Formats: sequence, C-alpha cells, structure tokens
Amino acid sequence: MAAETLRIATYNTDLDRTGPGILVRDLADPDDSRIAALIRVLTVLDADVLLLTSVDYDHDLVALTLLADRLESAGLRYEHRFAARPNTGRQTGLDLDGNGRIGDPRDAQGFGLFSGQGGMAVLSRLPLDRKGFRDFSAFLWRDLPEAMIPVGMPPEVLALQRLSTTAHWDLPVTLPRGRVLHLLAWHATPPVFDGPEDRNGRRNHDEAMFWRLFLNGDLPMPPPEAPFILLGDANLDPADGEGLRNGIARLLADPRLQDPHPKGTHGRTEPDHTGDPALDTAIYDKIGGLRLDLVLPSAGLRVTGAGVLWPADTDPLAADLATASRHRPVWVDVEVP
Repeated sequence: MAAETLRIATYNTDLDRTGPGILVRDLADPDDSRIAALIRVLTVLDADVLLLTSVDYDHDLVALTLLADRLESAGLRYEHRFAARPNTGRQTGLDLDGNGRIGDPRDAQGFGLFSGQGGMAVLSRLPLDRKGFRDFSAFLWRDLPEAMIPVGMPPEVLALQRLSTTAHWDLPVTLPRGRVLHLLAWHATPPVFDGPEDRNGRRNHDEAMFWRLFLNGDLPMPPPEAPFILLGDANLDPADGEGLRNGIARLLADPRLQDPHPKGTHGRTEPDHTGDPALDTAIYDKIGGLRLDLVLPSAGLRVTGAGVLWPADTDPLAADLATASRHRPVWVDVEVP
C-alpha cells in the first residue's frame, strides 16, 4: 500500500494581544503588516496540520476563522480548525503572587492579561476528531508523580493549581483510510520571571515530564496508541539558557519518540551549545536562537524531512519571518501508510 507524506508543523505566532478583541481587529485589517507577513510565511510553510501557539482564544473562534479566511484568500485552505480555552488568564480567585490583590495576570492558572490570551489552535487539511479530543489542562500539579512543587506552597493553592500553563492536549487527526494520528500538544511556561523558589522553572520541568509519565501509563489517563506526534513550545532549550533541563532532555531521549534534529536553511553553522545560563539575548540572536519549539514523531513513523523555516537573510521570506514573529516555524514530514 502506498504511503502518504504529511507535513506537521508548529509555530509560535506571537498572535497574543494585550486585550480581548484586539487580535480580531488586527486580522480584519488588510493593512496590518505583521498579519500580512504571517500569511506569507504560513503559505510558504504549507503544512498539512499546523499547531499555532501564542494565539488568543475566543469562544466562537472568530480570530481563528478570520486567520483561516485570510489564508484561503492566499491559496491555502484549512477546512478543519480547532481551539479550546487555555489556562492562560483563567483566574483562580486567589492572590497567587502575594501582592494583596486578586485578579492580576499572575493570579491566573497561567499568566494572562485576560482569559484566553496566548492560547493554542490547530489548522488542518485533515479532519479533526473532536469527540476523541482529550484536554488534560485541568490536571493538578500536585497529582503529577514526583512533582517538583516549590516548598511551602499553601494548601489552598495546591488544591487548585493546574500543571498546564497553557494546555496539554491529545487531539486525534483522522488520516486517509481511517487511521488516527494523535497530536500531543503543549505550550509550557518560560522558566524565568519568578524568585528564588524557582516556581516557573519547576513547573516548566514538570510540564515536559507530564508527557513521559503519560506515555508510561503512570497517570490516570490512558496513553494513546501510536502513531502520535508530540509538538509545541517547550519554552526550554535542552542545552542553553536558564531552566531545569533534565525534563526536556529526558523527553527528547525517550525511545518512544524520535528527534529529527531540524535545521534552518540560513546557511550558518549552528555552534556548539554551551549550556551557559549567563548568555544574554544578544548572544542567542547571534548564534541563531534557542531551540524551544519541537515536533517529535513517535518511533514507528518514517520521517522523510524536517526543518526550521529560516532562510538566509537575502531571501525575501526572511523579512516576513522577522516581522511576523520572534519565533520560526518547525516542521516534520512523515509517511503515513
């Protein structure tokens, strides 16, 4: 039986805004230069299934529909679209940051100026199985085996603090001839912007560890059958920058997954990672940035190609990529029997 090649991609689009409705306004504006650049980037990427991170969520998927409509006008049709309410901006009702006020962005399950800021969404040429969708975003941090919860977290916080900063999803994609490919998607917290308790660093570590424990069958939710693809924004480079890298390193080395080691086409030689957390942003920019976004197929899938959409500076697309987002799309081509 002939195999079909599918391109699966993830892209942190920087489509998060400072208030509800602003993204809808921007997407409806034909003169918005960032949106126009994003449309050109996504058209070149030409993914069959695309996970978008850092995109604002609204209940009726107005923003996502506008984005899909703009893409269709550019010749890229995504008939199937999906998003679910993220933890970002979802208020806990507690003063988590201890500033004497309730309702601040840091008092939410995941940092957010409003409910739904910086969520996740999927655009797909293939049907998405909404009935089979599983959302693990309500899973409590304290319920993760060997969770690295900071010492002294109050009982009332432990009782409601979710593990997922944004979300952890299992979204089945219906493949040709009826097979199913599970998208295991997440967007973790950055392991910075906290104090000596290292709350964000510990949470980032555990958000990655969730997947290994899930695949082990060590959580109340049964793991999916292969094939699956783990993808999203881990918000932690396995070698450089601040953070507890053991969690992401173990995930990348998991034998049930394969790491295609995607590279950009910008022509630069990626330098050896130093593992030095003292390196500043200017240094990261010079060496080509941190590896935060991942697409990791399950071990049984045949990978025929992988890359980071990062052309040379002389390529016209380079300017669009720089305008559209601080991140670059990561893609993997896989054969599905």
